[in-house]
Amino acid sequence: MSKANIPEGYQAVTPYFLVPDGDGFFAFLKTVFGAHEKAAHRDASGRLMHGEADIDGAVVMFGESNKDWAPETGAVFVYVKDTDETYKKAMEAGATSRQAPESKDYGRAAGIRDPFGNTWWITAV
Repeated sequence: MSKANIPEGYQAVTPYFLVPDGDGFFAFLKTVFGAHEKAAHRDASGRLMHGEADIDGAVVMFGESNKDWAPETGAVFVYVKDTDETYKKAMEAGATSRQAPESKDYGRAAGIRDPFGNTWWITAV
């Protein structure tokens, strides 16, 4: 089986979200996960049409929803350095708890729902 032609700096599977506020979503990713902007494509009015955030070498893509493209939520599993600290940052940034941090057999884990309706399962091993 041949491999896909993947651009350097990207992975074969990339989460993609459609959110009502692209700039707000990116601000959440920066605050909670320390994301860095990889790309931001805007329309003539300055609205974010397509954004890319780098979280520890993994790319998360997102676009701003509109009348033709409704918001689409999803769930993502993310390995983090410190589950409790990441959870705290998420709560302070407007997330709600899906699961408080607790030690599991696979690591320290928690779940949060961001202000845009997406679930993030975070775990430190």
